Amino acid sequence: MNHNSKIQKRLVVLGAGESGVGTAILGKKEGYDVFVSDKGTITDHYKEVLRNFEIEWEEQQHTENKILNADIVMKSPGIPDKVDLVQKLKGKEILVVSEIEFASKYTKATIVGVTGSNGKTTTTMLTHYILKHGGLEVAMAGNIGDSFARQVAEYDAPFYVLELSSFQLDGIRDFAPHIAVLTNITPDHLDRYEDKFENYIASKFRITMNQNEDDYFIYDADDEVITNNLKKHPIRSRLLPFSLKRKLENGAYLEEGNIKITIDNNKFIMPTTDLSLKGNHNVKNAMAAATVSQLLKIRKVTIRECLENFHGVEHRLENVLKINNVQYINDSKATNVNATFYALDAMKSATVWIVGGVDKGNDYSELYSLVNEKVKAIICLGVDNTKIINAFGNCVDNISETQSMKEAVNMAYKIAERNENVLLSPACASFDLFKNYEERGRQFKEAVREL
Repeated sequence: MNHNSKIQKRLVVLGAGESGVGTAILGKKEGYDVFVSDKGTITDHYKEVLRNFEIEWEEQQHTENKILNADIVMKSPGIPDKVDLVQKLKGKEILVVSEIEFASKYTKATIVGVTGSNGKTTTTMLTHYILKHGGLEVAMAGNIGDSFARQVAEYDAPFYVLELSSFQLDGIRDFAPHIAVLTNITPDHLDRYEDKFENYIASKFRITMNQNEDDYFIYDADDEVITNNLKKHPIRSRLLPFSLKRKLENGAYLEEGNIKITIDNNKFIMPTTDLSLKGNHNVKNAMAAATVSQLLKIRKVTIRECLENFHGVEHRLENVLKINNVQYINDSKATNVNATFYALDAMKSATVWIVGGVDKGNDYSELYSLVNEKVKAIICLGVDNTKIINAFGNCVDNISETQSMKEAVNMAYKIAERNENVLLSPACASFDLFKNYEERGRQFKEAVREL
């Protein structure tokens, strides 16, 4: 029984996706008066969950008098700060937070937070995989799987690995991961940051803002955007960089084909040839995950075994099939130029490249040298491919267009020869022809299997 006569606090949740519904469940459990409001439609699955928990909800509208009386508002990461409703809430000084911030208040778990423009899903999944095999009771959440809030509500784990987007970090106030990982920073989502790269950089660095001297920050020391920002804005946590280019006293580096990690004279060594995931970017992901695992006292032999056995993330440089000695690779998760850079960089032979979709202000020039070196033909799969055709018209003779995945794969099948690759790595968002990058990747795999 709750004996204090305090008035029940009101939690309003904007957006009834995975993070919104999870927050509503946790809020209900913690004794809030909860109201969920979604401007779009709520899926039948989530409606049923909300009914089961007896949580009040509305869809296709935001009823302001039911929202502006909130004590705290959890806003879905998809809703920009500049919309009227959010501005009204801020004008009334009502606290607007992200699910990550809200949920972190109700767990005493040790949190590993992973952010970055690219590599964060692989690093999150790989870290979770190692910690789990190392015997820790660990859950994975954030941008991935069941929401953090729902997991805190239903079976709070002692350890979490959270994949965090810049939008989720924009909505934190006190959230502080014990270990923060920043994989890299390249221009992405600038439409949400007034087209200012420095705003996006600041957003990523929010992962460190509440850390103290007992916490750790693991980052790519080869990334000048990160290292310059650290010089300008020093942080309090202990720095553990990783690098492919130079030797480091504390942190992870590459030497003669070996990954070497040193933390307080504790050393870990592993040859990169033993890594199950190929490509330099995956050496970095492995360094980050192994550094976290070493901090959390996982046995070195376990870390090695996991790095040898981990099979990667669906839609991220995923080998689908080999047909007539041509390897088909699904990299649908490459929704920006930098991700595609890593994919092309990992190709060891001539490649037919399927590219295109919704362009987020891409600068394709950084791909020119790789395209010249590796790409024998380009297939544009998008509603408007003008920019791609203009960008690569001088690099590649064979450029064609289609708006059908099946046709794109059939075209590629005709062009690719023995020992070559067919790579779907769009460098763009998927919303022009597909629901999301997962659907795009699944259609690619289905089309390949039908060849």
